[in-house]
Amino acid sequence: MNFLSQLSLNQRAWQLLAVSALCFELIALYFQYVMGLEPCIMCIYQRTAIWGIFLAGVVGALGCQFVLIRIAAYGLWATGAIWGFIIALEHVDMQSSTMSFLFSCEFIPNFPTWAPLHQWLPALFEATGDCGDINWQFLGFTMPQVMLVIFGVYSAAFAIILLARLQKEKMF
Repeated sequence: MNFLSQLSLNQRAWQLLAVSALCFELIALYFQYVMGLEPCIMCIYQRTAIWGIFLAGVVGALGCQFVLIRIAAYGLWATGAIWGFIIALEHVDMQSSTMSFLFSCEFIPNFPTWAPLHQWLPALFEATGDCGDINWQFLGFTMPQVMLVIFGVYSAAFAIILLARLQKEKMF
């Protein structure tokens, strides 16, 4: 348990978080630009959540010894992992529902007006695909199902490391 509680103080652990998220982003770009799979709005939201996890890793790596910076990194990690899980779950529901005609996905991302990522970086955040299309599978799992597992692992790792740290500090 001591090992887990010390991970949030370890710069390499935060770097690993950032590198893992960056790898998933690069894989997404490979799917988009090499394999020709067009990302839908839900894919773009999941991509944004992964960027949040990447940012958490960078912030944590730069300031893991400072409590306030570590708390900010925890917040980014939790937000990206949990929000991504929720979006992936909704995307799975869209694709697997027998009443999929009830689901509709937007064509323009609903980013805040102060951060229109789809306008600033359309190569990364512009949605061109349909949420209901299943164009890729791995071992019988669709892209949103794989992302559900990825976000689940990120969420579980966050919870375990945070709880171990809180227990070490006698806060839990």
